[in-house]
Amino acid sequence: MNTDKEKWILLVVLSLIWGSSFILIKKSLDHFNPYQVGALRVLIAGIILMPVAISKYKLFPKKHVKWLILAAFTGNFIPMFLFPIAETEVSSSIAGIINSMMPIFVIVVGALVWKFETTQRQMVGTFISFTGVCLLAFGGAGEEGQFKLIPILLLLLATLCYAVSTTTVKSKLMEVSSTVLSAFVFSFVLFFPSLIALTFTGFFSTFSLDENHLTGLMFVSLLSIFGTGLAMMMNYRLLKVSSPLFASTVTLLMPIVAIIWGVLDGEKLSVMQFIGAGIIIAGLIFLRAKPNVIQK
Repeated sequence: MNTDKEKWILLVVLSLIWGSSFILIKKSLDHFNPYQVGALRVLIAGIILMPVAISKYKLFPKKHVKWLILAAFTGNFIPMFLFPIAETEVSSSIAGIINSMMPIFVIVVGALVWKFETTQRQMVGTFISFTGVCLLAFGGAGEEGQFKLIPILLLLLATLCYAVSTTTVKSKLMEVSSTVLSAFVFSFVLFFPSLIALTFTGFFSTFSLDENHLTGLMFVSLLSIFGTGLAMMMNYRLLKVSSPLFASTVTLLMPIVAIIWGVLDGEKLSVMQFIGAGIIIAGLIFLRAKPNVIQK
């Protein structure tokens, strides 16, 4: 498969997986507190990927360990807590919508930190799509006109963290395969921090094999296996065959998936949000035109 076709397949599949993660967070919060949801999400991914990490330990990028730690905590630890905390105050649809600001943060972080060059067409396409994101965010009927600042800021911080991680991986960790990189991140770097966080939340002293906790564990496991472990492998692969900006455009399609799940779960959708979704897709089509790789 040629890389141009592969990157678009990865983009669509990741949009479906990550777009579904917000409703899984919402369902998990019915059974665990937000700190437990975040810690469990990381811990389960670490347990699943541990055999890969151990078998490939010789490939651990020792000379780039500081970049691995930075990418791990900004991309796969801090946001895992910020999103559940925010979703105690806002809907899963709005969480998916705010996450769509990631391409903007990628442009800013890439330019300021890594000196990435971005084409005018990429920026125009991204801002067209972001216009659609704004319509999705402010044209919704489900939030009853309430604009809650603190959870929105938490979501923006999480999105900024994702941008830092994405540009760090593209700049410093491309020599490591996507599967191995994911295994190292969750099993070597984040396993014990997530275990410690889970301990301090009181999870081990309160967890029981009752229907409530087992149902919650099922939702978190789905979130961890697909939305964290598998999705991060695919994301790292997408970064290898495209650019940080292109990879970040997955967050422009995710709100559509998130809103669909939200509607199915009883969240309301306005005509303005339908229009916003169409504008997002239009921006992505515009963005697709070559060249679409950021060079250093």
